[in-house]
Amino acid sequence: MTPSMNFGVEIMQYEGILRPFAFNLTRNREESEDLIQDTIYRALSNKEKFAEGTNIKAWLFTIMRNIFINNYRRNQKRNTVTDTSDNQYLLNSTKKVERNGSESAFIAEDIKKAMVEVSKDFTEPFMMYHNGFKYQEIAEKLDLPLGTVKSRIFFARKELQARLKDMGIKNSNDDI
Repeated sequence: MTPSMNFGVEIMQYEGILRPFAFNLTRNREESEDLIQDTIYRALSNKEKFAEGTNIKAWLFTIMRNIFINNYRRNQKRNTVTDTSDNQYLLNSTKKVERNGSESAFIAEDIKKAMVEVSKDFTEPFMMYHNGFKYQEIAEKLDLPLGTVKSRIFFARKELQARLKDMGIKNSNDDI
């Protein structure tokens, strides 16, 4: 085999390793396959830039990341809206827009009131989950089976939704 054939074979060995990284970047199977293909093409067409003895895997990951970033920036520029209207007050306004958090505060207060009525067995795992604990951590801290923790969190969520609905508060997707 010629040196260029060896290089191509070596790069193709990393295709399987590149796949999860590409999917992690794009979150889309077709786009990740395109990203892999672009990466391999770019690596093969720039083989003279690869320094022998360096980490080819890291080189391929760098190429892939750069292609992804460039595509992302290109798409962002493409999706930029240009307003050519005469009224450019809002575009040129330097005033800061202040956000009023009072509605959020009222909703948070209502949620606290509703949580008081939810069973204590359900509330503790639910609040731990809400505060960022993982199911397994909650199970270990409360000395409960994992399935019990998951079901208690589920029932707490459903009970809280019902209480809030009774209070006249309805979430658009009913997810809490």
